[in-house]
Amino acid sequence: MTENSKKFSRALSSQTWPRFKKNKLAMGGLAVILIASFVATLGSLIRPDSTPMANEMSLQLTAKPPGFKVQMLKIKNNQHVERQNVFAKMFFGGEDNEYKNTPIRGYRFSGENIIVQEYAGTTNTAGVEKSYNVADVAYSLSLFGTVANDGKGNLIFDLQTNEKIVRPVADLQQEIVANNIITKKFLLGTDRFGRDMLSRLMAGSLISMSVGFISVFISIIIGVLFGALAGYFRGRVDDIVIWLINVVWSIPTLLLVIAITLALGKGFWQIFIAVGLTMWVEVARVVRGQFLSLREKEFVEAGKALGFSNLRIIFKHILPNVMGPVIVISASNFANAILIEAGLSFLGIGSQPPMSSWGSMIKDHYGYIIVDAAYLAILPGLAIMVMVLAFVLVGNGLRDALDSKAIEEDHVFGY
Repeated sequence: MTENSKKFSRALSSQTWPRFKKNKLAMGGLAVILIASFVATLGSLIRPDSTPMANEMSLQLTAKPPGFKVQMLKIKNNQHVERQNVFAKMFFGGEDNEYKNTPIRGYRFSGENIIVQEYAGTTNTAGVEKSYNVADVAYSLSLFGTVANDGKGNLIFDLQTNEKIVRPVADLQQEIVANNIITKKFLLGTDRFGRDMLSRLMAGSLISMSVGFISVFISIIIGVLFGALAGYFRGRVDDIVIWLINVVWSIPTLLLVIAITLALGKGFWQIFIAVGLTMWVEVARVVRGQFLSLREKEFVEAGKALGFSNLRIIFKHILPNVMGPVIVISASNFANAILIEAGLSFLGIGSQPPMSSWGSMIKDHYGYIIVDAAYLAILPGLAIMVMVLAFVLVGNGLRDALDSKAIEEDHVFGY
């Protein structure tokens, strides 16, 4: 490469980020993407509902409004709950709850039992009264053990670990009041299955970000490979790639994704492949056009004269110079992947229950738009809109920041 080309290349790389930072809308979009990535990555560690896929249901709490509060009795599950490490909680959806949360309106103690009045759906409706042994509430009891009263105010019972415990009834009552009676607040209300709406939205970010990232990665790999081969070798290779691009491009994207999904089956991983296999054509077209232009440059001719292999010239000398447009297209494809995944989930052929997808959340609640709980469908719709807008703004900001003509003018005039 000539000395002027090297200077311009350094100017391009050094001025891209400062130019991008000047675009306030693009920086706002980047902030939204970083926040969504943070929420998706930490997963159940920061969600109010840390169960797998935020799927803890309570049908008494169906479609409660934002800010709803209710008293809960935490009853220890009489079964072993496998503890997960931090990484498993982050990347595999969460951890099973060791308690069963029962909504209640009130409680009282009667000897070794706690008697609760269950929440029946409204504050004005009297719920059914149920009685639970205080030892069964506070501990995971052995499935084959019994709770015995020694007549001296103590309860004797066996744990899941086969450990025998002797506890005064009064102590167990105080422990339950301190640890097992809680007030739970749902900041964004609950869905039609009584699940925490905020937790479901946060869990949905993992689906959207994962589908977008992996689908874009697949499209870049395929698109860059085909585009580079077509643009560099031209001739028959170019004809075959162009024919393939035209065939794929002639089929409506959503229809093609649906066909691939039906062929591969419904599921989370199938969406990655289906979306990725439909977005590579635009990447391939842009890369091909860039290669057709750059292959005639002096540095390519110099590489051939020095005896460099075609693969070295393609991947080490030409490809780094075409990654700018590829990055811009990837931002746009990321937004398209989120929309496609949401559409497939809305149609019921995307991610399957109990996975939390913004598209499936809209499907579950679109009927509430005509009643007083329209927010159940509006909130996931807003989440999709904000994420798509964020990637579009970032893509536009990258396009302007990587504008070689503007940077060249700044470099020539010393800005």
